[in-house]
Formats: sequence, C-alpha cells, structure tokens
Amino acid sequence: MSSPRSDSTEALTILDLIHTSMSFELNVVSNIPLTPLTNIDEVAILFLNQVGYFPKGYDPKTDVTDVRDSVPYRLMMDYFLDRMDKAWVVQDLAVALGTTKATIYRHINKLKGFDLLEEMNVEDSEGKPRKGYRIRYGNLGKAWNFTEAHVNVAMENYRKTVDHLQELAAKKGDKHAKKR
Repeated sequence: MSSPRSDSTEALTILDLIHTSMSFELNVVSNIPLTPLTNIDEVAILFLNQVGYFPKGYDPKTDVTDVRDSVPYRLMMDYFLDRMDKAWVVQDLAVALGTTKATIYRHINKLKGFDLLEEMNVEDSEGKPRKGYRIRYGNLGKAWNFTEAHVNVAMENYRKTVDHLQELAAKKGDKHAKKR
C-alpha cells in the first residue's frame, strides 16, 4: 500500500499531465443529420452551433444584425471553407474582417480545439514569412476524421474512468458491509 505522500504526488503528476495535454473540446449533442437542408448557411449555422463553435446564446458584440455577418461565421465560411486549400495569416484575416488579431485568434483557437485547422508557414501580404492556418489537409471531411478520433479516445477514457469508479465504489461498499 502506498503512503499518502506518494498518492498525492501521483495525483499531481496525473493532473499535470491532464493540464499540459493538447486541449480538445467539442459539444456532442443529440442531433439528426442536416442532410435534408440544402442552404449552406442554414447547415453551417446549425452545425457550428451544435459543435460549440458559437457560444450558447451567441450574440455578436458588433453592430451586425445576423450571425451570418459575424466575425466567427465569416471567418469560417468566407475564408476557411471557401478556400480550404489556402493558409490564412491572422493579420490579413483581421484586416479583411475589420477586427483585431485577438478576436481572430480566439476563433482560430476554437477551431484548433476541434482539431480542424493546421498551421503552415506562408508569406503575408507584404511577403514576410508568417504562420498561416487552413482546414487540415485542405479538406473538411478529412479534417473531421481527426475530430472523430479525439471523440472516440475521449469516450474510451470516460469508459475506463467509469469502470474504475464503479470498482472503487464496490470496494468502498464491501468495506462498509464488513463493518456492519
């Protein structure tokens, strides 16, 4: 049996591992395929809401009247999906979308959290080498394979944790039964 000190050291090591691993976050909600819809804007808005690209109850902080005019939507639709093969420089996107680099990075980080984007070295509008972002492999379907793989690993890890929790609860129950 290990000492309390080693248990807490082990716990800290596991927590450190959890906090230093790559962040992956995706909403998984009960849904039906959006395949009957033919309007790309309708499909994109519903899908992006479902997976959590837009925060729940998203209300653009700018003077736009519709989500289709918002920075996150236009970034995804007018740039990343419209030219999936092209790597976009943050500064160029900020200028084109009339916003700050911080805002662009916030939305890029959300898409990177889904593992849909990849980083590439590109030249900016002035010919300087910069980091650019595009849909992984220049193909949304292929990029989504990474997202699905992350979900599968997360579900497998949840299953292991649930099984472990069940085992610990059973052991705790056995201890209490013996004391009675």
